[in-house]
Amino acid sequence: MSKMNKDNNMNSENMPMDKNEPMKGFGGPKKPEMGGMRMGPGMRGPAEKAKDFKGTLRRLIQYLKPFKVSLVIVVIMSVLGTTSAIVGPKILGNATTEMFRGLMLKMQGVPGAAIDFDKIAVIMAWLIGLYLISSVFTYVNMYIMAAVAQRSVYNMRKELNDKLQRLPLKFFDDKAHGDVLSRVTNDMDNISSTMQQSLTQLISSIITMLGIIIMMLTISPWMTLITLVTLPLSAFATKFIATKSQKQFKIQQKTLGQLNGHVEEMYTGHKIVKAYGKEEDSIKEFDQINEELYEAGWKAQFISGIIMPAMGFINNIGYVIVTVAGSIFVTKGTIAIGDVQAFIQYSRQFTQPIAQTANIANVIQSTIASAERVFEILDEKEEIKEVENPVKLENPRGDVTVEHVSFGYSENNILMKDMTLDVKQGSTIAIVGPTGAGKTTLVNLLMRFYEVNGGRITIDGVNINDMRRGDLRSIFGMVLQDTWLFNGTIRDNIAYGLENATDEQIIEAAKAAHADHFIRTLPDGYDTVLNEEASNISQGQKQLLTIARAILANPAVLILDEATSSVDTRTEAYIQHAMLEMMKVRTSFVIAHRLSTIRDADTILVMNEGDIIETGNHEELMQKNGFYAELYNSQFMGREI
Repeated sequence: MSKMNKDNNMNSENMPMDKNEPMKGFGGPKKPEMGGMRMGPGMRGPAEKAKDFKGTLRRLIQYLKPFKVSLVIVVIMSVLGTTSAIVGPKILGNATTEMFRGLMLKMQGVPGAAIDFDKIAVIMAWLIGLYLISSVFTYVNMYIMAAVAQRSVYNMRKELNDKLQRLPLKFFDDKAHGDVLSRVTNDMDNISSTMQQSLTQLISSIITMLGIIIMMLTISPWMTLITLVTLPLSAFATKFIATKSQKQFKIQQKTLGQLNGHVEEMYTGHKIVKAYGKEEDSIKEFDQINEELYEAGWKAQFISGIIMPAMGFINNIGYVIVTVAGSIFVTKGTIAIGDVQAFIQYSRQFTQPIAQTANIANVIQSTIASAERVFEILDEKEEIKEVENPVKLENPRGDVTVEHVSFGYSENNILMKDMTLDVKQGSTIAIVGPTGAGKTTLVNLLMRFYEVNGGRITIDGVNINDMRRGDLRSIFGMVLQDTWLFNGTIRDNIAYGLENATDEQIIEAAKAAHADHFIRTLPDGYDTVLNEEASNISQGQKQLLTIARAILANPAVLILDEATSSVDTRTEAYIQHAMLEMMKVRTSFVIAHRLSTIRDADTILVMNEGDIIETGNHEELMQKNGFYAELYNSQFMGREI
């Protein structure tokens, strides 16, 4: 994983939210992917349609505008390359006509009559030259278009990545991560593929269709009319079959999504499945869904597979009629036999660009839908812009003041109404309360992951809105219950908390977090590479590394969210001692679930429904016999039960 953008520089991972809002997508649940299943010729399954096709297309074209000159060259190259290829059958027909003329004269006994092979050789040389030129033009065309497409998508992808860096945390909380990832990867790849391949194919197909019609008309208008008459019949048959097959493709999509979901669920929870002996039930459900997928897939592939034989049958009827008509015209001396041969070639080639254009239209429909999904992110509301002349605290002390702050995740749901808090340097503030009380919300506001609706928050007397977000967040160090480690060495993961950290500093931080011992027991020690999910070490060891990271960062304000929940009791005691040493000289906010861990806090804030309802140390709050005392006693009563 790449390191975070400097403006989002944190000393640990993103914070989980404790609000009760449901996760939202960008317009409904994402449709299941088709996987890698192949469809019939010319079919891609039902394409997802864009809501505003024209508007999105115009916006997508804007990314191609800087390359207008290159696109003009692409069109010229397509015209020259396609034209060179189209003229080929006509020239080959001239060679056939020349050979036929020589044979006929020889059979008629004309003195000195013979096939003029020199003339035929010249014709064939011209033909080879034309095909070679066509290949060169096509190569140059593809080369230029590849550069245009990749540069356009590069600019779009960069703009999208920059946008993601400017989006507030609320965006990522409200949107499914998988859907955002799909837009950044799958949808961008879809746009890239269409720009590079489908656009040139579309230009080539249109030019080919027009060129073939012109060439057929120059040979015989009547035979051209016969060929064109068969087109509506082919289109009707294709549409009829495609409509039937698309119903099956939709069922196939839905069933494939169910199968993927079942496999993922059983794989991620395979230990639970085995623990409860549900292997047979899982296999039965898989077999049932797999059978449904087989039926839908078989029908979809079979029905769509009929398209080519049906079109072939209709086209062959046209070829027969064209051949008969051509023979009649040859006997009457209206056209040459080579022209009949060329016309048959043209009529066979004519259906290919039509089918290709229809398929490209489907591809473009899907691509515009992908572009629309990307533009939805680009149109998202960004974080409030940084101030022009930001204030930077060179040596922050850690005095935190919250003055009459109001906040809500939505306008209709105000969580905090009038919160006031004054925390001095070196104080330890414990925040307790039931789920959804606003504990994590308070920390999110301190780090400006969310903007307050009213009031203000200051650090050392400076309004946090007058500071750059990166500078503000560098003041904080965080250790969360949900650990985050990236794919890299243990040394790099600890050093993530401090730029240009030395080996001595890293080892010192690991020792303070009581992580040094277990690290040295690993085969490669501090150079041990963690995999993507850091599953090659235990959950408790992950937490020790995140604590070491925070210790190394040496922040002015420390945020702990049940930081020792995944370690054993003995290690927890060591870590608590190390953390106490850290907390002596810095302001600390401790989000606690186990109330026994915060008895020594200077101040305990008891929160409920976004408001601070009780304040004091442990003894004072227990004497009040209020909400805190009820929470505290319920935990220990629960243990006794």
